[in-house]
Amino acid sequence: MLFYVLLFLGIISLWWQWKARDRMKVTNLTKKYIFITGCDTGFGNMAAKIFDKKGFRVIASCLTETGAKELKAMTSKQLQTVLLDVRDSEGIKKVAAWVKAEVQSEGLWGLVNNAGIMGPSAPTDWLDIEHFREPIEVNLIGLINVTINMLPLIKKAKGRIINVSSVGGRLAVSGGGYYPSKFGVEGFNDSLRRDMEAFGVKVCCIRPGLFKTGLTNSEKIMREKEVIWNKLPADIKTQYGEEYFQKDAAKKQKLSKICLNKDISPVVECMEHALTSLHPHTHYVVGQDAKLFWNPLSRMPAIIQDFLLLRNRAELAVSQAK
Repeated sequence: MLFYVLLFLGIISLWWQWKARDRMKVTNLTKKYIFITGCDTGFGNMAAKIFDKKGFRVIASCLTETGAKELKAMTSKQLQTVLLDVRDSEGIKKVAAWVKAEVQSEGLWGLVNNAGIMGPSAPTDWLDIEHFREPIEVNLIGLINVTINMLPLIKKAKGRIINVSSVGGRLAVSGGGYYPSKFGVEGFNDSLRRDMEAFGVKVCCIRPGLFKTGLTNSEKIMREKEVIWNKLPADIKTQYGEEYFQKDAAKKQKLSKICLNKDISPVVECMEHALTSLHPHTHYVVGQDAKLFWNPLSRMPAIIQDFLLLRNRAELAVSQAK
């Protein structure tokens, strides 16, 4: 009996020490520079506003002038915006040079690689290479390119790099370029973390579940999918069946309603912890759907993953004919 009591107390002690360690913060964070991509809307927009209020010297990159103006109007004079399309390699180099002149000897404490797009989500045999290209260019190549150009400034400050991936970087739910791009982010994040260890740079990966942002606008996703469906050759439509699109859309919308997290602030809280904690986590899994379903499922055998995920797809006409 005494053994079990001591074991219980030991577990409680370790848990308490871990929680105390998790709450330890880096000092003198105000006035430190952080650069965030994709600040027009969503996670990046909220992060820019919150980190500005906390005293960080925020440099927020936006894709559009409208997004930049709206963000600037809602933040302090200290926050700076810059227009950046992460697909533009020359644009990234120019922005990095401008940031270098801005931060000078201080260096860049934080880089938050948040910019991303969904792209068409459809069965692979509906798509061509261009459907894959844009999500990979934005979500993966753009993220790597920004990181490489900002890396000397991060190393100077012994700062933090936060890469926004997805549970889709661990489990591919449907066809399209989004999931390969996020799997790539996971691989880049892991190699970068190990490469930067010797320089005192912390590299963290955030894996959100399904959150209510522009990326997860179900109506937009279905419109894009319908355009692709309408252009498919007759033989592929025959294989899937004329009713496939509507039936599959209904299944996807049902799952989306169950899994959708409406409050996006937990993702920004993870960004903040990664920027301010003395011991940031290597990975942050965010959202009830991610914690309770997607993340556990990603660790299960493929036969279980396939069984559960295929249940969320409409049956093909070619399958019914067997």
